[in-house]
Amino acid sequence: MAYTTKQSQAVLRCFEQRREESLTAAELAAELRRSGSSVGLATIYRHLDKLAASGQLHKVNTAEGAFYHLCAHTEDNHRDCFLLKCSRCGRIRHLDCTHLHDFYQHLEQEHHFRIDPRQTLFAGVCDLCNGEEATHGTT
Repeated sequence: MAYTTKQSQAVLRCFEQRREESLTAAELAAELRRSGSSVGLATIYRHLDKLAASGQLHKVNTAEGAFYHLCAHTEDNHRDCFLLKCSRCGRIRHLDCTHLHDFYQHLEQEHHFRIDPRQTLFAGVCDLCNGEEATHGTT
């Protein structure tokens, strides 16, 4: 079992309490301060890097900077989980789907490019923003 500090537990607990949200290091620092944990920004970055390296967080680099999202699929090092971001509401959904395996394999074999889904963000419109929640289940 890996050694964990109170600070690293606080960081992980914050993500677990906000499973549906992605956070930047600055947002995480503000949240930890609100909850009474005084963790410096350098320490937060160090913990975020460790959690991303261990597979517990997704780290996605964007033009606005990096953000982190909790990964619920840490039991193995599979390549089938990724993030979906709604371009309308900004909600990010963590998804574990094996249907992309063939696509990843095609890119590797035919185009000599290996996708890192843990840092991949698919953009589109979620079902809520697309209005599908109103029509789902109706005939």
